[in-house]
Amino acid sequence: MCGITGFFLRNSNSSSQEIHKVILSMTGSLSRRGPDNQGTWINNKNNVALGHRRLSVLDLSNKGNQPMHSFSGRYVISFNGEIYNHLEIRKKIQESSLKFSWNSFSDTETLLAGFEIWGIDKTLKECVGMFSIALWDNQEHSLILARDRMGEKPLYYGWINRDFVFGSELKALRLYPKFNNLICKEALKDYLSYNYIPAPRSIYKNIYKLEPSSYIKISNKNYEKSNIIFKQYWSIEDTIDFGQKNQLVDENQAISELETCIKESISSQMLSDVPIGVFLSGGIDSSIIATFMQQKSSIPIKTFTVGFEEFGFDESLHANAVAKHLGTDHSRLIVTNKDALSIIPQLSEMYDEPFADSSQIPTHLICKAAKEKVTVVLTGDGADEIFGGYNSYNLLPKIWNKMSWMPFSFRKFLGNTISLLSIENWNKLSNFIYIFTNKNYRQNHIGRKMYALKKILKNISSFDQFALRLKTVWENPELLIKAESKYLDHDFLNNNKSVKSTKFSDIVSPLMYKDSISYLPDDILVKVDRAAMFTGLETRVPFLDHRIVSFSWKLPLKMKIRGNQSKWILRQILYKYVPQEILDRPKSGFEIPIDDWLRGPLRDWAENLLDRSRIENDNIFFADPIRKAWEEHLSKKYNYGAKLWSILMFQSWLETQNKKKYF
Repeated sequence: MCGITGFFLRNSNSSSQEIHKVILSMTGSLSRRGPDNQGTWINNKNNVALGHRRLSVLDLSNKGNQPMHSFSGRYVISFNGEIYNHLEIRKKIQESSLKFSWNSFSDTETLLAGFEIWGIDKTLKECVGMFSIALWDNQEHSLILARDRMGEKPLYYGWINRDFVFGSELKALRLYPKFNNLICKEALKDYLSYNYIPAPRSIYKNIYKLEPSSYIKISNKNYEKSNIIFKQYWSIEDTIDFGQKNQLVDENQAISELETCIKESISSQMLSDVPIGVFLSGGIDSSIIATFMQQKSSIPIKTFTVGFEEFGFDESLHANAVAKHLGTDHSRLIVTNKDALSIIPQLSEMYDEPFADSSQIPTHLICKAAKEKVTVVLTGDGADEIFGGYNSYNLLPKIWNKMSWMPFSFRKFLGNTISLLSIENWNKLSNFIYIFTNKNYRQNHIGRKMYALKKILKNISSFDQFALRLKTVWENPELLIKAESKYLDHDFLNNNKSVKSTKFSDIVSPLMYKDSISYLPDDILVKVDRAAMFTGLETRVPFLDHRIVSFSWKLPLKMKIRGNQSKWILRQILYKYVPQEILDRPKSGFEIPIDDWLRGPLRDWAENLLDRSRIENDNIFFADPIRKAWEEHLSKKYNYGAKLWSILMFQSWLETQNKKKYF
C-alpha cells in the first residue's frame, strides 16, 4: 500500500529544479500512506513527473522501490496496491516466448512486465487485486491512469488551470503551484444528500475520481478534458447480466463453490512479508474471514475489535466469543468518549474532502490499535452489498408492499399518526417488543426510521424513489446552498463513460447494484482506506475479489435473503465452523452515539462551527435551515445527528482549507 502522485504539463517554462521541488512537495504530503520510502521520477522533455511513497509489504528490499522502470525502458510506473496473483502472472510471462530475468520479488515488476508483453488491457484483466496505477509510456509519450475493479484504492485526477495532475489524495493536488480550483456546486449537493461525494466528482471543480474498473489515457494529442481517452476493462453490468442469465439452482453446489472461492481469495490475500491480522466484529462477514485465515495459519492469527462504553454500541463481546471459539490472538479495544472525541480535529486532514460517515471515528481507532501489532489487516467489507446484508434489503420491500396500494389521503393520515409518538417513545416501544418477541426482529434506531418513513409517505410513487428518499440526508440540499457564493462554481461534467442498462428480476437486486457502484466505493472503502492509511496500515478486502463478486450475481435472491435472515448463503458456510448461537443476533453496524454526543461533549465544538455569524461570513450556506435543525436537535424534538454531522464535517474541512489558504 502506498501513495502516488504526479503531473503532466502540455507546456512548461519551469526549470528542472522547479519541477523537482514541486513533485517532492506533492509526494511528501502522502507520507502517511507510505512511511518506508520516497521516490520521484522526472522527464523534462515531456514535462512529466511521477512521485511515490512506499509502505513495504512485498519484497521489503530497495529493489521494490518506485517509480520503477520496465525491463526495456518503455514504461515507468508509480503503483499503489497489491496484485494477489502476481506469481501466477509471472509464471504465464515466463511461459511466453520472451526470456528475461526478474530483478525483484515485487508485484510492481510483474505489472511492468505484463504491460510490456501484453499491453494495458490484457494485463489489467489478468490482475486479481486492488490498485491505482500511474504509468508513463516513453514510446507513445502518454500517461495512463488505472484503478481496480471495485474501487478499493483511490485515484484523483484533473486540471489545475491547464496542467494535468493526479494523486492518491487531494492534499497532494492542492500543493501544486497556483491551485485555485473552486468548490464544485454539484458535488456539494451530492455530499449533503448522501454524506459522501459519489464518483466521478470530487469536491473541487475540474478534479475527478477515476471510476472503478477503468483507465484513462492522456497525451498532447488528447490533452483537453473533452478528448481524454476513457476505457473500461471490466464491467459489473456485464457481470450482472451474465449472472442473471446463468442462475444457480442447486443450493448445496452453490454453498460448496462459494466456500471454495472465499477460501482461495483469503489465501491469496494472506500473502505478505509483514505481520497480518483481521478486523473481527463478531458478525458473519468478518467471522468467515477470521475462520478461514485461522485454518490457513499454524499459529493463532491476530484479530482486533472495538467497543464503546455506551450501552447499545458495543459489539466487542460478540467478537470475543468468536475469537475464543476460533482460538485467535485477540485484542479488544474499548473506546472512551475521550478517545473518540480526540480524533475529531484530525478528520478533515484524514479524509481530505468533506466526508460524513460518523463511523469513520471508530474505524480509525481500530486501525490505529491494529497498527501497533500488524502492518496488514483483512476486513469483511463488501459482503453486505453483494450478499444482501443490509436491513434495508429485507425491510424496504415489505414496507413498500404494504403501503404502495394506499390512496394518498390514507398515506397522509398514517404519516400524521407516526408523529403521535416521539422518536424516543418509538425506540422505547421497539425495545419493549424486542423483549417479548424473537430477537431477530429487532430494528435498531426505530424512532429515526419511523420519522424518515413519515416524511416519504406523502409523495412517493415508486419503489426506487422510496429507497432513495430513505438514504437521503438533506432532502433539498439546494435550499441550503448560496448560489452567489464566490467559493462555488458549476462543473458541467463531460463523463465519457457509457452506462449500460441492467435488467433485474426483483426489486432488491437493483439496490444492491447501486450500493456496489456508489455507496461501497465512495463511502465504505473511502472510510476504511483513509482511516487505515493515516496510520500506515494496509487493509485488504477478500469479498471484493472480482471472481466472488461475479459468483454472487449467479445466486438467486432467495440464497441471499430468506425470510428475515440476511446473507443466508454465507451463514450456511459459517455454521459449519462456528456455532449458530454465537452468530445469530441483530445487525447493528459500526455506529457511534453521535446524536447524544452533539448534545453533550461535542456541543461546544458544534456550536462554534454552526455559529450563525460564522455560517453567514463563510457565504456558502444559508444559516436559517441549519440553525433550525441544530436547535430542534438540542431540544430533542428530532435526532438530526446525521444531517448536522454533514454540515459539521464540511465546516471543519472548510476551516482547514482557509487556514492553509487554499481559498
